[in-house]
Amino acid sequence: MDFRLSDEQKMVQETVNSFAADQMEPLMRECDEQNSIPEEVISKGWELGLLGGCIPEEYEGFGEELSTVTGLIALEELAWGDLSMALHLMAPSVLAISVLDQGTEEQKKQILPAFCGEEFKAASSALVEPYYNFCPSALRTTAVNDGDEYVINGKKCLVPLAQESENMLVFAATAPGMGFAGVDAFIVPVSTKGVKVGEREKNMGIKALATYPVTFKDCRVPATSRLGGEAGCDFLRLLSRSRLALAALAVGMSRRALEHSRDYATQRIAFGEPIGSRQAIAFMIAEMAIEVDATRLLAWEAAWRCDRNFDFEKEAALAKNYAADMAMMVCDRGVQIMGGHGYVRDNPVELWFRNARGFAAFEGFVMV
Repeated sequence: MDFRLSDEQKMVQETVNSFAADQMEPLMRECDEQNSIPEEVISKGWELGLLGGCIPEEYEGFGEELSTVTGLIALEELAWGDLSMALHLMAPSVLAISVLDQGTEEQKKQILPAFCGEEFKAASSALVEPYYNFCPSALRTTAVNDGDEYVINGKKCLVPLAQESENMLVFAATAPGMGFAGVDAFIVPVSTKGVKVGEREKNMGIKALATYPVTFKDCRVPATSRLGGEAGCDFLRLLSRSRLALAALAVGMSRRALEHSRDYATQRIAFGEPIGSRQAIAFMIAEMAIEVDATRLLAWEAAWRCDRNFDFEKEAALAKNYAADMAMMVCDRGVQIMGGHGYVRDNPVELWFRNARGFAAFEGFVMV
């Protein structure tokens, strides 16, 4: 495995980081306080063409090769700018990439062109359920076949952009008790009878990203809305790609927390010398750097395997699980290094700390 970036990947990295530094990071605190993201920022982010660039020309995209590794590079830089904005900007990817990867030809022609235009196209995905024992392989939301239709019943939570989306990808059990093999995905218009979007959720972190509870009650959709048609989809593959995306987002946000903490430690003078010269602080920063780099390598290995059609599900699960713990550790250390300043709302480390806690609950928010 050669992880030296190609010229194209370096260009993507530099372009997205420049956008994140100029357009996202300066608004991070304001967006968190106001629970909203300016449309102008989303529009400018959409102009980067990160999603449209993955879609072939035959579906009105830019025709670039779909590289999972390159996708992780872009997501890391977006999250470096701000996690909420990154999730908002890339939320449509769950629907779009899933259809591109496993959809029927008819589904691709129907869905993909909408994500190749100049204006941001909101789309959502509904996987997480509001139960303490939620497990992706044992969903309580069901989809029962009834002739040429499926009837969906169940509850979802943490559904991003549900209120403004035209379509959402709904994950439901078609064969309960069969584990991952018994889960399918359905392309459901939000306006479908039986779909009810609740009031916006009040979350501890990622406050600028609008998420909602969604209830499905005898929601009927045509059988053609089943992702992959009669054959269905490989749910574990879709979930694994989402886990990789989340790992990359955790790396990006944690890397920013690391950089902020490191800079503070070199500038904060106590007893006549920078606090970073003291071993207790220096060791913290070193451990933070190790964890960030280790998580990135875990994710990149899984992405490398995915791009070559090797099994990567185990590696993706390891990367996402490790990333959730890593993000909490790095951001907690950031608060600790700041001392009392880290507990003050004006300091960004408390925001990163709150955002980091969500990675343990995130599943299916975004995809590469």
